Amino acid sequence: MLLGACSADAIAAVFASPTPTATQTPTRTRTPTPTATDTPTPSHTPTVTHTPTITSTLTPTATATITPSPTFDFPDGTALMQANCRYGPGTAYLFAAGLYPGDHVEIHNRNTTGTWLWVKPDAVHYHCWVAASVLEITGDVFSVVEYYPPLPHSTLYGPPTNVYAVRQGSEVLITWDEVWMTEDDDRGYLIEASICQGGRLIFFAAQTDGTSYTLTDESGCGSASSGWLYAVEKHGYTDPVAIPWPR
Repeated sequence: MLLGACSADAIAAVFASPTPTATQTPTRTRTPTPTATDTPTPSHTPTVTHTPTITSTLTPTATATITPSPTFDFPDGTALMQANCRYGPGTAYLFAAGLYPGDHVEIHNRNTTGTWLWVKPDAVHYHCWVAASVLEITGDVFSVVEYYPPLPHSTLYGPPTNVYAVRQGSEVLITWDEVWMTEDDDRGYLIEASICQGGRLIFFAAQTDGTSYTLTDESGCGSASSGWLYAVEKHGYTDPVAIPWPR
């Protein structure tokens, strides 16, 4: 039995696996983790000062000072007596307004010689012609220009017809047919002419109630004479008719 038992133990010992010898696993050396070094915090944080961007300031452009042109000072007139202010420069023209002593007018224009003045009376809203001789004038009438405004036009009646002119020496006779008008309207006829007298061409105006008129037109002027004929009614003048001027 012992033999059997020993034999059995021997056999078991023979076949038993040897107990492996433990191999020592090398201990892993721990690499120390470096300790972070604190960055010192400055005790005072500097304030960043921004340098301002310089914006160029526009230099203002100087505004030119406008010097006003002096206003022309028209000559003035004061009526010395009662007088008629007319639609043209002469007594041949229709009455336009009345002036009385002390009435003020502003003188805007004149005829060639300055003997008749185209004025604006304070008392009326329109212009008319007055003789310079009836005014006390302040200023120079020759500072205003020569001017002949159109006559007031009327279409109530037609212009003269069959207008003729003949010369005998320096005399020129003008004739025409009568223009019928009512007695209340009829103011006759007006002749306006540029005629030669004293070696120069002058402006001439005449009123007549008849159907003919003679005037003096001399030789010796560089420009030709000429004329126009109107029929006149109390409201104004018809269209003018050119006078066929004789040479």
